[in-house]
Amino acid sequence: MELVVLGLGSNRGDSKAILAGAVKCLHGILTDLRSAPMFETAPQGIVDQPSFLNMAVCGSCALTPEELLEIVHYIEAAFGRDRIRERHWGERTLDIDILLFGRRVLSGPSLTIPHPRLRERAFALVPLLALLPKATDPRTGEPYARVLEELPGQDVKQFKG
Repeated sequence: MELVVLGLGSNRGDSKAILAGAVKCLHGILTDLRSAPMFETAPQGIVDQPSFLNMAVCGSCALTPEELLEIVHYIEAAFGRDRIRERHWGERTLDIDILLFGRRVLSGPSLTIPHPRLRERAFALVPLLALLPKATDPRTGEPYARVLEELPGQDVKQFKG
């Protein structure tokens, strides 16, 4: 069993309900699951879209990273995500990213761990650090809190809805 951190996001449909539903699905996959609060975040990359709700969950996982990836893609699809038709970095009902998988470092055609853009994304780091304030980058050992401090301003605020 390894500690896994997943980042979840949504900006299409009832995002609050979608994220809550996804967390329920993940209870069957991650044991001792803990959830960070939801955060409202401005879109990155393509800005002509609604704000996102983002959060993170962590828990112990007995699956391989590839098995977990297959399951999270299935959960995304169950909540209406269509990876073929959607605009890259555009609106989506549900996005689930594997941010960390224990201390593993993987780089493959379909899966990179830690998530390849984690160090650039306050919307992923803020919820991750809400769960694991002392989390460090498995590649460098650098605390993610320090990485977050050095990021240029990104609009991430705790969701009050």
